[in-house]
Amino acid sequence: MKVIQITDIHLVPDGNLLFGEDSVSRFRNCITHVNAHHADADLCVITGDLTHDGDEASYRILAECLKELKLPVRLLLGNHDERAVFRSVFPDLPVDDRGFIQGIHDSDETRLVFLDTKEAGTHEGRLCADRLAWLDRTLAEAGERQVYLFSHHPPFELDLPSMDWIRLREEADLRALVRKHGNVRYMFSGHVHRPSGGTWYGTPFATVPGTNHQHALDFALTGPATTSMEPPAYAVLSLREAGVVVHYHAFMDQSQQFPYYG
Repeated sequence: MKVIQITDIHLVPDGNLLFGEDSVSRFRNCITHVNAHHADADLCVITGDLTHDGDEASYRILAECLKELKLPVRLLLGNHDERAVFRSVFPDLPVDDRGFIQGIHDSDETRLVFLDTKEAGTHEGRLCADRLAWLDRTLAEAGERQVYLFSHHPPFELDLPSMDWIRLREEADLRALVRKHGNVRYMFSGHVHRPSGGTWYGTPFATVPGTNHQHALDFALTGPATTSMEPPAYAVLSLREAGVVVHYHAFMDQSQQFPYYG
């Protein structure tokens, strides 16, 4: 299975700038690039912070932009989103029995699980008892499928204090479920606006840059992160029986390219 992961698009009403850039224009450029280079993908997953302020106008812009995307798409919520406003614009998207924006995508051999880690009033990620119970059932029902877990907030520390303090709070609860079921093969998150990868108690993970702005790689900074304008990218995920491959495609790169002659 080939999956495109886009994250942290932070859309604002048309004509507005965010950190000096047009986040809508950048997202449209991203969609054009995906259509041109990865139209063979099975799915596109956008892992949260769909808007910067959770406003209706930005969600409507998102809906218009997605009409141009040639792939089926799943949308997750981030800390900058507003669940009620999102659902008013996207009323037909799957939710769980408690109204959280959670769901699955199954194939013969894989189950993709999409988590809702949005919690009102905080930038931290949360998984309440209801959401954890849903995940427990969902992992149990996966059968022989390999599970790939998508969320906005990562549960793991990245040695970046300015982002680690607003990661997912229920790290221990999630770890217990992953250990209990033993079928989570890989975890993909957004939120940190950086490419990173590693393992979390033996489970591999990856995070992805945003499409408008990034967070500076600062291993000492505490408190809010420093915004940087490093190049944006999205991830190309190849989910195979033999393993997982993650590539980062810098869709605005215009640097020179040269033949390699050895």
